Amino acid sequence: MRVGMICPYSLSVPGGVQAQVLGLSRQLRRMGMEVRVLGPCDGPPPDTFVTPLGNSLPTASNGSIAPLAPDPACALRTMRVLFDEQFDVLHMHEPFAPGPTMTATLLHPAPIVATFHAAGESASYKYGSAPMRSAAKNIGHRVVVSKDALALVLPAVPGEYETLFNGVELDVYRESVEYHTTGPTIFFCGRHEERKGLDVLLDAMAQMGPEVTLWVASSGPDTERLRARTAADQRIVWLGRISDEEKVARLKGAHVFCAPSLHGESFGVVLIEAMAASTCIVASSLGGYRNVATDDVDSLLVPPGDAAALAAALQRVLADDQLVARLTAAGDRRADDFSMSALAERYAEIYRMLAPTRVYQGPPLSPWLLSPRRTRHTRMMRR
Repeated sequence: MRVGMICPYSLSVPGGVQAQVLGLSRQLRRMGMEVRVLGPCDGPPPDTFVTPLGNSLPTASNGSIAPLAPDPACALRTMRVLFDEQFDVLHMHEPFAPGPTMTATLLHPAPIVATFHAAGESASYKYGSAPMRSAAKNIGHRVVVSKDALALVLPAVPGEYETLFNGVELDVYRESVEYHTTGPTIFFCGRHEERKGLDVLLDAMAQMGPEVTLWVASSGPDTERLRARTAADQRIVWLGRISDEEKVARLKGAHVFCAPSLHGESFGVVLIEAMAASTCIVASSLGGYRNVATDDVDSLLVPPGDAAALAAALQRVLADDQLVARLTAAGDRRADDFSMSALAERYAEIYRMLAPTRVYQGPPLSPWLLSPRRTRHTRMMRR
């Protein structure tokens, strides 16, 4: 079976959706499926099974700046690749995002599986529900990654949705070699923007002892301002954008992973990664994070935006080895519920349910079914 996995966000830029697209594709390929990922790339493709569709353009989306590709050139490349590849099934991630997923959803040259990741508030869903409902008729199976994602999409596009939580390649985190530390170390990895709460974590660091180190990975629109604000604090190490391998090693080596997000998180996949790495978690008590973590069971959760509560939770885990052992043991068990292999098995079932076994017998899904190439293929199948 040939599966086209389409991502609207640049696959060269770290992000939650991009990580899910690439991780799911790797697992499906291990299972013997012929999966090709299509999406924008700002630089070399991150893997051999990725087909780049051009560069991205920074676009405001869901309180963030998303690396989308809504330009006509990307749409034309998408159409060309879909025509050439003749996929049996298309899997769209965020099918209504401007760019290749929207293009492919409107053209629908093959049965479509759509996964919705976003949560919170979205002007697109609020004001664009009519065209979305029309395009949604082309989707054969709809998936949301959390109840928060469902709350966003359902009012705009009513219908039946299956909930499939995001997955993590657990072995990658459990088998990694940890990064060396010289003292109590907190790790933050996320885009440097308001909704990720890095300002709050830096406020909390002002209440931490001189022996505590904070690793800050990634970058964003607030990086220069935040670095200038903390220029005199030698405890804070600004790592910039790091590789996936270094991210896993630092996550495994840190004493605490901190996720102080303020809003806009539909699912806490970063928390699952920390659990799989046996690293203690201190995070905001957002609904998306509570899909994964439970306060004082496998993590410590604090009110979003409360720097004093965040500092107290960080100090608590850094001072209590027994608490850390209890939380990380529970977290390791919880991570088993989010195996990428189990997620891939379910998606494979959905693909097989939607994919035509021989010649598609219903109404044409696209004018491309009438193309000379498809016509020749149809004649061969009927012999």
